[in-house]
Amino acid sequence: MASIAYPAVEVPQAEVAAPQVPLLPDLPVAFVIPAFNEEENLPRLFADLERRPRLFPEGSRVFIVDDGSTDATADLVEQYEGGLPVELVRLEHNQGPGAAFRAGFDRALEVMPTEGYIVTLEADTTSDLDALPRMLAAASNGAHLVLASWTMVNVSRKRQVLSKGAGYVFRHMLGVEAETVSSFFRVYRASTLRSAFDHYGADLMRERGFACKAELLANIARLGADIAEVPVELDSDRRVGKSKMPIFKTMAAYVRMLARQRRQGGAVQEVA
Repeated sequence: MASIAYPAVEVPQAEVAAPQVPLLPDLPVAFVIPAFNEEENLPRLFADLERRPRLFPEGSRVFIVDDGSTDATADLVEQYEGGLPVELVRLEHNQGPGAAFRAGFDRALEVMPTEGYIVTLEADTTSDLDALPRMLAAASNGAHLVLASWTMVNVSRKRQVLSKGAGYVFRHMLGVEAETVSSFFRVYRASTLRSAFDHYGADLMRERGFACKAELLANIARLGADIAEVPVELDSDRRVGKSKMPIFKTMAAYVRMLARQRRQGGAVQEVA
């Protein structure tokens, strides 16, 4: 296999100098990051994470889930020699974010202790990591799930309408108090995810596409989880390439998933 050279990556000084919130050293952080054809963005993501060592208490891991990429995404992860505790989770063919998150969660929960944090985010660097210390602080203060509540910058009108519309529908149809329901950028308590998988099994995330995160949020909310939101700027200009979210297909998946949620009814139990 040919060696892949990592290009030089420039990170704005504002990101390097941003204040950090101390993390509890006995609570490791597992990053679960699905990636499909992200060879141009992964070196930038790694550089972004490397400049934030305080996000990695002892025992922390970074799981890149290659969702059947046809480019050098998997090779970049396998050949990474930097300071991050990176591990590749590989799906042989493209199955969608739902399957990628499920595979990443399975691996993270396999190696994580009973309690800790599981962070999910986009591989294309649109997740503003300067907000992550605040999100982790909210989780350490008792929230079972912390959402990035998007302030959208340089985002298409269709994407903005989909995000705002999905949040409105969730609040009014399902009673889920959340402004942003589809973002990948979240912090979960490991024990919360374990409780959700124990209760729902394979039904926790039935959607294969981008609606999987809204479905996961709805199911965790039904367990009585304490959900917090942290304002985060979403700037699509941070990524190289275009968004891979199919707008109309995702809208159809929302409709299907919402109908299934309504059939399931209200909260069922208190989450651990």
